[in-house]
Amino acid sequence: MSQGKASPEWSEDPALLATNLRVVLSQLVRRLREQSTIGDLTKSQEAVLLRLERDGSTTATGLARAEGMRPQSMAKIVKALEEAGLVEGTADPSDGRRTLLALTDTARGHFRTGGLAKDDWLTRAILDSLTPEEVDRLAASVPSLRRLSQYP
Repeated sequence: MSQGKASPEWSEDPALLATNLRVVLSQLVRRLREQSTIGDLTKSQEAVLLRLERDGSTTATGLARAEGMRPQSMAKIVKALEEAGLVEGTADPSDGRRTLLALTDTARGHFRTGGLAKDDWLTRAILDSLTPEEVDRLAASVPSLRRLSQYP
């Protein structure tokens, strides 16, 4: 199969297309993650930061539930992130006994600069490795990829 050409069997075999798409998207996500890191964080710590960035403030219990881990394990992750100055806790205005966790300005700054680094890398990759026709096809595929990302 030549670079930039769709394999004809992919359109005839949706399962093969799904497998190839999953592999390629995983590789692309890995490359994007390489462009921006917030220090020496574990995957679990990164996942918590990403969840807080995406979903907003929540409790440690809510984070543990969302990440599918024990509250004790989440407490250790949250403590490390607080010590790193990336997460802070404030009293829940609706229930002062609970603590809401949120990203600090430092963490938000890392996300902003990390997002810019990822955008810069991806722009360079598109311009340097794709033909104008491939750029057009890639642009035309974005709405379809967005719909796939929103499928339940």
